[in-house]
Amino acid sequence: MHARSVVACGLDGHTGELFERRLTPDHNEILHWIRSLPDPVAVTYEAGPTGFGLARSLTAADIECLVAAPSKLQRPPGDLIKNDTRDAQHLARLLHLGQIVDVVVPSIAQEGARDLVRAREDCRRDLMSARHRISKLLLRQGVVYYDGHAWTKVHDTWLRAQHFEMPGLQLAYESAYDAMLAALDRRNRLDVAIAAMAAGSEYTPVTVRLGCLRGVSTLTAFGLAVEIGDWHRLTGRSIGSYLGLVPTEHSSGASRSQGSITKTGNGHARRLLIEAAWHHRPRYRPGANLQHRWDKASPAARARGQLANRRLHDRWVGFDARRKRPAVANTAIARELAGWCWSLAVLDP
Repeated sequence: MHARSVVACGLDGHTGELFERRLTPDHNEILHWIRSLPDPVAVTYEAGPTGFGLARSLTAADIECLVAAPSKLQRPPGDLIKNDTRDAQHLARLLHLGQIVDVVVPSIAQEGARDLVRAREDCRRDLMSARHRISKLLLRQGVVYYDGHAWTKVHDTWLRAQHFEMPGLQLAYESAYDAMLAALDRRNRLDVAIAAMAAGSEYTPVTVRLGCLRGVSTLTAFGLAVEIGDWHRLTGRSIGSYLGLVPTEHSSGASRSQGSITKTGNGHARRLLIEAAWHHRPRYRPGANLQHRWDKASPAARARGQLANRRLHDRWVGFDARRKRPAVANTAIARELAGWCWSLAVLDP
């Protein structure tokens, strides 16, 4: 699948005959070619930037379509020639053998909500980059802020007061400052939109229950809800592997070697959990915001959230007592936090 072309390959499971065709991305043309093949027909294509429109179109036409996870496609180590035709043949053979690991095709509403969350994440990165540019520009000129925390109202007043005699330098500083303000305004508008959707959508019940956990506020809870979607397809043990939070392993015979985490699966949800896990390191003292989120949840969700908060903090205490490296310990906490999130998400309302 490409933006301007599609290379298709059909495999007859009984005779082994191949049907190859180069098509345009037009869904009607692809559907017409698929209907010309001998029944029964199943289709697969690799997940990528072209999205899920073709899968939805084929499913609506009562044709089975699997969107293959690229990281799970098995390819022989000696196969060093890669082109569109060979890729299409490879996918057809894997589909015939039942070796396609498919991804879940989100609904149009879920994909829209997920795009909103990811737009906010992109804006967060843009804002961080804009702030770094401002601080480093000032540092090169020997201008350093000493009067408290950065990026507060007092700091913003100090930034506005900075002025340079060189016209080029002043223009560069104003441009960087304007870019920072624009990114901040975009982030605030996206935060308002996400908060409104989290309060009145199909994801509201899951968002409220996830909010019982420390470090999982509205933005994080809603982000996890839309990124994972159907929590019932996972289990408390499999969600860590699904999000790439389990260690890599290379074992043979009596030897067993584990390395860093796999980092497979949904990287957006993994980042949210990694950031949330750090909140469980300080002493467990429920604040006003956490108690406010508890008030919205059911007693069962509140009780499970409190149990998870105590458990995760105790785990942090144990890691610190063993002088475990904080980054490694936090990853382990995030893996367990994923299991607690799953247990709250599938909890009956």
